[in-house]
Amino acid sequence: MNTSDKRGPLPDTRRARLLEALQRDGVLRISDLTETLGAAAVTIRRDIAQLAAEGLVRRVHGGVTLPSADDPPSASEPQVTSLGMLVPSLDYYYPAVARGAEEAARELDMRIVLRGSSYETEDDRPQLARLVDQGVDALIVAPRMDVPTAGRTVDWLAGTGLPVVLLERTAATGPFHDALESVVTDHALGAAMAVRHLAGLGHRKIGVVLAVGSPTRPHVRRGWLEATTECGLDVTATVDAQIPNAASPSLTAALDEVLDRCLATGTTALLVHADPEAIALVQRCEERRLAVPGQLSVVAYDDEVAGLFSPALTAVRPPRRSIGRAAVRLVADRLTDPDRPAHRVVISPSLHLRASTAAPPR
Repeated sequence: MNTSDKRGPLPDTRRARLLEALQRDGVLRISDLTETLGAAAVTIRRDIAQLAAEGLVRRVHGGVTLPSADDPPSASEPQVTSLGMLVPSLDYYYPAVARGAEEAARELDMRIVLRGSSYETEDDRPQLARLVDQGVDALIVAPRMDVPTAGRTVDWLAGTGLPVVLLERTAATGPFHDALESVVTDHALGAAMAVRHLAGLGHRKIGVVLAVGSPTRPHVRRGWLEATTECGLDVTATVDAQIPNAASPSLTAALDEVLDRCLATGTTALLVHADPEAIALVQRCEERRLAVPGQLSVVAYDDEVAGLFSPALTAVRPPRRSIGRAAVRLVADRLTDPDRPAHRVVISPSLHLRASTAAPPR
């Protein structure tokens, strides 16, 4: 489908003023044109795309210029829509999200410009600004939301005039708290699925162990708390712990505290986020001669590598590839219809049963 047909003709007055400004100044940034023409940045970008398709302008990083006689013949051809994508990790969780985004982008004749940030970064805006300066047409982002700069980052994203979709994050901006578009996993549902599986096996004391600093942590805990309460289980008489990540030198001591608490309270099952921490806990059980699942059932949350461990861990799997695909489709819909209401998509995870869960010991 040719989406330019849906946009309709570019108003002659704005078209003429845009071309006149380029003839006068040579190269203009999107922000310059929004002030000059009094139109939103997303509107200006659509105008530029249409004029570029007609061969009347040439898009450059972050802006536009007039074509020159030296431009190759292909310069007048429609350019592929570029989607800037920034994720906090390129080696855990988000590679599958990026693959899903790449698949959807290819189907829509778009391309992904992928960049990696970090869970330790204090400010995502420099990376994002570089993507905008490279001339991307939209942004798909998983920003840090637990740092002092988070609010400014969200406001900055909303102010770019570009379509923005958040990955595994939600946020609002402005005096009326307008929601940014987002695609998230229903992590609370995933945790609840794990609890109900364990309760169905007969466990009455089901604890939760969460990696400190994970943005998923509060959602998993909420789902665990709601489901244990609904199942009539006493959450005060079990394990509700946060532990350092698997790379921390203090992890072993934290795991020992968790296992000591399990033995003291009679806890027979744990939901552990994330995979590395779940694997470390099961390994510590082996070292302490606690049988999994004979004495303690374990459900991992993330299912990145849980199935590769021995015993293979029962795990909740977020729909990573579907998250990426849905984000790209949200962007495509926004580019086609800039005035539509903000969409917030929630996708359900799945539970994969393996060898680390069984009925509690008698």
